[in-house]
Amino acid sequence: MLLSREFIITPLVACFCILGISLSQFPRLQELINSEQSMSVEALEKEQQKEALRLSLLQEIPTFGYDNLISNWVYIDFLQYFGDDEVRDKIGYGLSPEFFEIILKHDPKFRQAYLGLSVSSSLYAGMPERAITLMDKSLKSLSPKIPEKSYYIWRYKGTDELLFLGDSQAASKSFLKAAEWASEYDDPESKNVVSLSQATARFLERNPDSKYARIASWGMVLQNNVDEKTRNRAIKEIENLGGKVVINNQGVPTVTFPEKD
Repeated sequence: MLLSREFIITPLVACFCILGISLSQFPRLQELINSEQSMSVEALEKEQQKEALRLSLLQEIPTFGYDNLISNWVYIDFLQYFGDDEVRDKIGYGLSPEFFEIILKHDPKFRQAYLGLSVSSSLYAGMPERAITLMDKSLKSLSPKIPEKSYYIWRYKGTDELLFLGDSQAASKSFLKAAEWASEYDDPESKNVVSLSQATARFLERNPDSKYARIASWGMVLQNNVDEKTRNRAIKEIENLGGKVVINNQGVPTVTFPEKD
């Protein structure tokens, strides 16, 4: 009977811990939704600090074996965060990697999450180093067929390494790894990935200077209404690569590429 009670009580405790942290945010979240248009940037940043605290608590709470539940729960929270355009336009996407620290810690096999990590953290938040570090860490738990078609994760990583860091050597290794893992499948989609990944790796070996691709990628970051910190970094990266950024009276940036050698 004691074992039976523990078997029932333990997951209930876990669920109540998660619910307690999440439900405590609902009144504040509803208030934020109702007033976000009139809230100042300062007020929104304070709310973001509270959200960061909630995420840090979710990093530390015991899971009692319910890792996938927590991962899925936080991923839903991330989708709401990422999709709140009005707030993101004001204060940016800086918390994006914090969501994925939790999501991938509890479920590194969640393949769809890696694309969200790359898009939100590298492109929108302008933090490709964080995205790549998280991918590196989680890939240690994966294999060519766990999860299915996990070779895409190597491609996401290679793309971030190439476009945002300009690390053609690391990118080439990631694309070759993607080809290696994809070669264990016989379907047309996987065969196409093998061909494309190998071709990309060969191209990088012959043309390691990828500054034009990097300028274009950082230019895309500027188009995403990022926060001031990310905006300044993107401009700095473009200028370091020889490009120029001109911002018109409406705040719209235009990127000019350097002349080819």
